[in-house]
Amino acid sequence: MTHAATPAALSVRDLRKTYDNGVEALKGVSLEVAPGDFYALLGPNGAGKSTLIGIVSSLVNKTSGEVRVFGVDQQVDRGRAMRLIGLVPQEINFNMFEKPLDILVNYAGFYGIPRAEAIARAEEELRGAQLWDKAHKMSRTLSGGMKRRLMIARAMMTKPKLLILDEPTAGVDIEIRRGMWQTLRKINAEGTTIILTTHYLEEAENLCRNLAIIDHGRIVESGPMRALLSRLDVEGFLFDVEDALPAALPEIPGAEVRAVDAHTLDVDMPRAMDLNRVFAALDAAGIRVRSMRNKSNRLEELFVRMTGDGATATPPAATEDAA
Repeated sequence: MTHAATPAALSVRDLRKTYDNGVEALKGVSLEVAPGDFYALLGPNGAGKSTLIGIVSSLVNKTSGEVRVFGVDQQVDRGRAMRLIGLVPQEINFNMFEKPLDILVNYAGFYGIPRAEAIARAEEELRGAQLWDKAHKMSRTLSGGMKRRLMIARAMMTKPKLLILDEPTAGVDIEIRRGMWQTLRKINAEGTTIILTTHYLEEAENLCRNLAIIDHGRIVESGPMRALLSRLDVEGFLFDVEDALPAALPEIPGAEVRAVDAHTLDVDMPRAMDLNRVFAALDAAGIRVRSMRNKSNRLEELFVRMTGDGATATPPAATEDAA
């Protein structure tokens, strides 16, 4: 809970949404995001993520419930609440035949920002997004990563206190994704609260401090990322070994041992297990370890466990939420 003097960046209370076709997309969702947080909203397709984001950003009408943005009741003062939010949708939705500078200046104009101020601000945002050299090029000539960064720069033109990103790295390669992580970390470090929906669990674990997992229109788990991950009783390690692994791998009671390839061993073990037992078993089998590292699949395990239906951890990236 945030202190009463500092309202939450986003406060959602008992939010419900039933569509005209009878689909109950949200079934009483409540969550709170603290100012300055980097918050992940996770869930399988159809869980209700896009509906929740749509309601918070005023693109979807709620059935009932309350949404407050930095203490501003969305229903009472929608205009003021919306001016506090920047939204980066999953789809690239700017005019490909416009120049990046014009896209940003025109967007600012919709929010009543004077043209001279908008031009100065657009230069600042394009420089921050490393796109200033492309300011006067046709947008369709930009690479995929540049187009994504342009969408973030556009959302930042209104200097939002809360930036919402709906699957911002869907369908882009890992190099572009990591470049965007850098951009988002910088925006967050400068004081903007960020809410991120993603299918990429590695992304959430790398960027976010707190998270909520939504499934079938309900929040099934929420809290600090580290606290939730620490509850998992299984830890995974990858061992790089010197010589080719033997055909018969050693058996370690309580642990699961698999060969990834001829020189990599995958070991899942209870967190309480002493690693020396693993090293002793490998040594007895004549397996010499060169190096070892943690597997970053803890959040994936938490996700599958919490949704409880064996949901695929990384569904097709471009698929929209059904709800």
